[in-house]
Amino acid sequence: MPAIVVIGAQWGDEGKGKATDLLGERLKWVVRYQGGNNAGHTVVLPDGQQFATKLIPSGILTPGVTNVIGNGVVVNPGALLEELHGLQERGVDTAGLLVSADAHLIMPYHVAIDKVTERYLGKAKIGTTGRGIGPCYQDKVARVGVRFQDVLDEKILRQKVEAALDIKNQILVKVYNRKALDPDEVVDTTLAQVEQFADRISDTRLLLNQALERGETVLLEGSQGTMLDVDHGTYPFVTSSNPTSGGACAGSGIGPGRISVVLGILKAYTTRVGSGPFPTELHDEMGERLRKVGGEVGVNTGRDRRTGWFDAVIARYATRVNGITDYFLTKLDVLSGLDRVPICVAYEVDGFRAEDMPMTQTDFHHAMPVYEEMPGWFEDVSGCRTFAELPANAQAYVRRLEELSGARISVLGVGPGRDQTIVRHEILP
Repeated sequence: MPAIVVIGAQWGDEGKGKATDLLGERLKWVVRYQGGNNAGHTVVLPDGQQFATKLIPSGILTPGVTNVIGNGVVVNPGALLEELHGLQERGVDTAGLLVSADAHLIMPYHVAIDKVTERYLGKAKIGTTGRGIGPCYQDKVARVGVRFQDVLDEKILRQKVEAALDIKNQILVKVYNRKALDPDEVVDTTLAQVEQFADRISDTRLLLNQALERGETVLLEGSQGTMLDVDHGTYPFVTSSNPTSGGACAGSGIGPGRISVVLGILKAYTTRVGSGPFPTELHDEMGERLRKVGGEVGVNTGRDRRTGWFDAVIARYATRVNGITDYFLTKLDVLSGLDRVPICVAYEVDGFRAEDMPMTQTDFHHAMPVYEEMPGWFEDVSGCRTFAELPANAQAYVRRLEELSGARISVLGVGPGRDQTIVRHEILP
């Protein structure tokens, strides 16, 4: 059986958690391969219960699945404990959660520096969540980070924290006029937190490859989306890691030859959280309608999402950079009740038509959407379970998005529930 990558094809928040539900019992492993507790997945169970996962993979709600926080993730141990306790209090079995020994820890000094730096930038701020994700990745790349395996050796942990604070306390005190952090307090707090799940620390890359050799299906899920990728997104308004499919290999230890399906998740319209360019953004009543009907509030941040029409330029770009084989189109039901539904098919940049992503940051900031309008539909589609049951105009809209995006739309979401899904093509044989 294959490894499957599930990737957001826009700016995140597309509904990636539903893909785990779709594959259900065929999954044996679900892996989170990048990001931190700055993003989340929402999963709605058949009985109506709603769960929001942040660090823990969405497969935690599927019985019999082993869930892995991969080496590419940065983990705030306090946030992980809070999430574990919250799930356990609601009766969720979390015994099947493992954490890579090579995953990096978000330390208190990462959070402190993230918050003060973003405030210092003022109008030039990037729009981070202030949770230390960026500074943690900076330390990882600078080779001064703290990994979970370091916590198993207190001497190494203490050496790394003391060395880090020699510099970071200088920055906090002398640059930002903030209080210095006590190395002993940081070490003691970290040890007390990680001690509560030390038995979950594992050589996950070995376990995942052994699982694939046994023929077990592994799903790799990223947080955020393609346009927030640090290399391929709308830099500098991006996250600090690689949510794109290439990041799945680096963040899990699974080789690219193991991956046979790349499932892109698209909303039937577009949203974005935080700062940065957004060509199809709506600043009118229609934008507010999409926000209200779609429930467009960040799972983790609580921030209102910016809303706009479907952007086929971004979808085509996501298909290319991720090697997407199939799309899962979510929230089609949100568009019910509209007379006309615009689709951005190209951009106008300084008087020229561009059907592909502009090369430069400047051109993308100046891009104006070129729209094509499709007839809308007024029927409630939330009860549809086959493509043929959809109104004719809804079917035409899906087919047009498929044509523009460059990959087949295999699955449709027509509501938040697990059963509110239409399968047009099987993703797995």
